[in-house]
Amino acid sequence: MRTSGGEVWTDVPIVQAPMAGGPSTPELAAAVSDAGGLGFLAAGYKTPEAMRADITRTRELTSRPFGMNIFMPSLDEIDPVLVAAYRDRLAPEAARLGVPLGTPAARDDAYEAKIADLLSDPPPFVSFTFGCPAPDVIEAFQARGVVVIVTVTSVDEARQASAADALCLQGSEAGGHRGSFTNAPDEPLPLRALLHSVRETTSQPLIAAGGLASSSDVADVLRLGAVAAQLGTAFVRCPESGASAVHKAALADPRFTSTALTRAFSGRPARGIVNRFLTEYSTYAPAAYPDVHYMTSPLRKASAAQGDPEGVNLWAGESFQKATETPAADLVRSFR
Repeated sequence: MRTSGGEVWTDVPIVQAPMAGGPSTPELAAAVSDAGGLGFLAAGYKTPEAMRADITRTRELTSRPFGMNIFMPSLDEIDPVLVAAYRDRLAPEAARLGVPLGTPAARDDAYEAKIADLLSDPPPFVSFTFGCPAPDVIEAFQARGVVVIVTVTSVDEARQASAADALCLQGSEAGGHRGSFTNAPDEPLPLRALLHSVRETTSQPLIAAGGLASSSDVADVLRLGAVAAQLGTAFVRCPESGASAVHKAALADPRFTSTALTRAFSGRPARGIVNRFLTEYSTYAPAAYPDVHYMTSPLRKASAAQGDPEGVNLWAGESFQKATETPAADLVRSFR
């Protein structure tokens, strides 16, 4: 992967998507980077101490560059009436599983503490999701020699992130949370349309993400102007992934045939495999992140513990059926 300025970042134009909540591990990031791609860790939902431990462990496993992804603080204006109504609707689900519903906690994901920690000893790459950091934060990382990447889902967001070193363009096909700057309803753009539109507005290096799973997919987005392809779901079944056994099995389960965007599990749009929970609750879930995330957390953990994929957030992109159990390094090398 070579930037528009000629700087070589990776041997293979593959970025392993940062996947918070379990899939991203030091072992996965190190394996991807060692194979010539760019591995990423995910700080989302972790304490600053756990984030630092992941960086330390990854450095023990590889001498190659890797990155850390940070969630921007939630700016949602929460409607407590809608949140309470959703809580009431989920009460029977909690009773059936024998667990209490979760309670809202901090809404900033310890952002300031994580930024301070990273600036003290950063990895070579830092990326941001759910918004763009303030100019002084970007400049502080750049002054340390860090490559700053911002996830965007529209041309307007790309313009707002003009100070970043690179943009990760997340198309509508992508699995997991939409990386949009707001939680407002929108019309998600397919990756190739987004890539075409943003390419005409900036000279920043663009990383393409969303439903990419094959060598032809990668070649296609490179032809359209991306410097690299970011894959997430393709790595979920790898042995180095920290995804739950239930999640990994669901990707290969012939009963599951489609994905959809839903707020049912977290209060923010995210693409996952269509299962019972998604089907029953998507209509009622409010735009309330991370409040809904905290609320459903015990339900999801209990369902996973029981081996029930129907009650778990099975984040997956539209090409999820192509995911295999291939070791991460072999997967990266297959895209050479």
